[in-house]
Amino acid sequence: MEQQNSFDELDFTIMSYLQKDGRTSFTLIAKETGTSISTIRSRATKLIEDKTINILGRVNPEKLGFNAYATIKIAVRPANKIDEVANKLMGFREMSFLAMTSGEFDLEVNVMCKDNNHLIDVINKRISTIDGVYKSSSTMYLRVLKFAQPDLHLLR
Repeated sequence: MEQQNSFDELDFTIMSYLQKDGRTSFTLIAKETGTSISTIRSRATKLIEDKTINILGRVNPEKLGFNAYATIKIAVRPANKIDEVANKLMGFREMSFLAMTSGEFDLEVNVMCKDNNHLIDVINKRISTIDGVYKSSSTMYLRVLKFAQPDLHLLR
């Protein structure tokens, strides 16, 4: 794991504002915190440059036509191919999440596909044909009820 930087209350406050709305103006954050705009700007710039935060627009997959969203657990054999399989999966445009896991399966990947046929193609024709993929187990999300960023208050 990467070493955690030390953040103060102002850093957490800036991150909280930007986490709720990445377009929040530094002027508003400065006003709300009683801090100068230049301080907010320099702190936010540092948080962006050290990759603590990444400002992006999150889209709603359903609104765009991604109607098949699934998690796929993958067992790799032999184990020394885990990194190789993970690197190939990283190239999948459908992938939204990839993690190395413990237990029966070595990798877990989340994919967003247009429809069930697209999902079946990803699982049966692409993932299962990667050298080292031993078996997989898929769970399709019927409805995503909550999709959130981590609650920064848990670290305070």
